Amino acid sequence: MTSPIPPVVPVGRMSRDAQPVFPAADGRQLRPWRAADAEALAEATRDPEIQQWNRPGQLTPDAARARIASWRERWASERSALWALADPGEGPALGLIGVADFDLAGGSAELLYWLLPAARGTGAMADAVLRVSRWALDDLGLHRLRLTHSVVNPASCRVAAKAGFALEGTMRSALLHADGWHDEHLHARIRGDAWPAPATG
Repeated sequence: MTSPIPPVVPVGRMSRDAQPVFPAADGRQLRPWRAADAEALAEATRDPEIQQWNRPGQLTPDAARARIASWRERWASERSALWALADPGEGPALGLIGVADFDLAGGSAELLYWLLPAARGTGAMADAVLRVSRWALDDLGLHRLRLTHSVVNPASCRVAAKAGFALEGTMRSALLHADGWHDEHLHARIRGDAWPAPATG
């Protein structure tokens, strides 16, 4: 009789600890979303680029607060982990990075992210992806992380490459956007892949 395969990440490993805070590029930080970030989240859902590539739906500040509260619950239930890229202290949220679509038993998950215009073009997101990936693979213990984006979204492709996610191929007609079906690049990294040097110490 074949022995069952044990889970790659046991239930409870993620939720036993508080969601960590990480230093980020340019003196910023990656921290859990707060109720006070609701206006920034509502603003993000009105941004045309974020709408195009992430399909968040438009949120009022009250709906944004409810979504942020649900993100805290999703950490506790080990369904996703979402951070705000923010200025230090009480600084505003400038972007989002998260690990979602967890298969803890199978050892995999997907990265997602966006930035408000003020933080674009600075290299901040590649650094954030690198830091969160280290947490997911080295600390949490996942085996594989994937990252997907439309083939006509070169900014996301640059982020993936800078964060050391190998391009594995193109998924045809894989995601429906407002302007129709898009082919998607599939990037991934697995535990043991060499890490690029982070932008900050």
